[in-house]
Amino acid sequence: MPELNEYTPSDPFPGVIERTYDVSTPVWPRPVRAREGAPNVLFLVLDDTGFGHLGCYGSPIRTPNLDALAEGGLRYTNMHTTALCSPSRSCILTGRNHHSNAMACVTEGTAGYPGYNGLIPFENGFISEILQRNGYSTYALGKWHLTPNDQISAAGPYDRWPLGRGFERYYGFLGGETHQYYPELVYDNHRVEPPRTPEEGYHVTEDLVDHAIQFIADAKQIAPAKPFFMYFCPGAMHAPHHVAPEWTEGYTGAFDEGWEVYRAGVLARQIELGIVPEGTELSRHDPDVKPWADCSADERRLYARMMEVFAGFLEH
Repeated sequence: MPELNEYTPSDPFPGVIERTYDVSTPVWPRPVRAREGAPNVLFLVLDDTGFGHLGCYGSPIRTPNLDALAEGGLRYTNMHTTALCSPSRSCILTGRNHHSNAMACVTEGTAGYPGYNGLIPFENGFISEILQRNGYSTYALGKWHLTPNDQISAAGPYDRWPLGRGFERYYGFLGGETHQYYPELVYDNHRVEPPRTPEEGYHVTEDLVDHAIQFIADAKQIAPAKPFFMYFCPGAMHAPHHVAPEWTEGYTGAFDEGWEVYRAGVLARQIELGIVPEGTELSRHDPDVKPWADCSADERRLYARMMEVFAGFLEH
């Protein structure tokens, strides 16, 4: 197929317009295209996952795919966090301070004060908006948690939903959490039901992955050279921790020794991996958390079991 003659839309039309087509010269406005060789970008966000929860950062939890990525890339160790879902997401997507984004708290805790009202200014551009205008396909999947609660109904407005902030396609849940087997799902700008039941093997994490693959395949079969930006935010590791029993089988009893032993073991592995320098000391024990030795037998069983579920969730 011959290449089309193109011109910059802001320039004067450079073609020729005569009385008949055979003596005229068509020239088309040049569409927005990413530069040649522009990389695909997968941005993965996990809630409530600590520095020492990934295998590549010293955790005993198995994270083979993330570990493989770390082996071929960079591992950052200068960690900062706003410690809350919505503020962190607003910082990640805009590169701005959460107070500048009016997202000093989660969307459920907004207040009528500057910096706290949950209405991210539209002049605070999202990565998705910038890349979409530079020739990228842009996809968001999973947890959003950036739209004020009074704007997530079918009445809208929709300008603070993912498709209103530079994402061309979206599949996930708008709030801070959802049931992992019976999620409240949104597809683009409308509500949908899960495609299967838990009895048929449904879990929202796998559903999100399936749609991520579908979104990429839809575009690549038509425009294989067009890069994509994917913002992928599963329900993990946020509550509720709903996992299939087989996901936790490999961790039975793995955390029975308690959190002090876990922390000491992770630090030792981090020193061995070079994540932290020799001589690094553990931070003080959280005074709001009882020492493991002071926990009752029931508390120990509960917390150890919760950690097994957490680990199984993270691995999968």
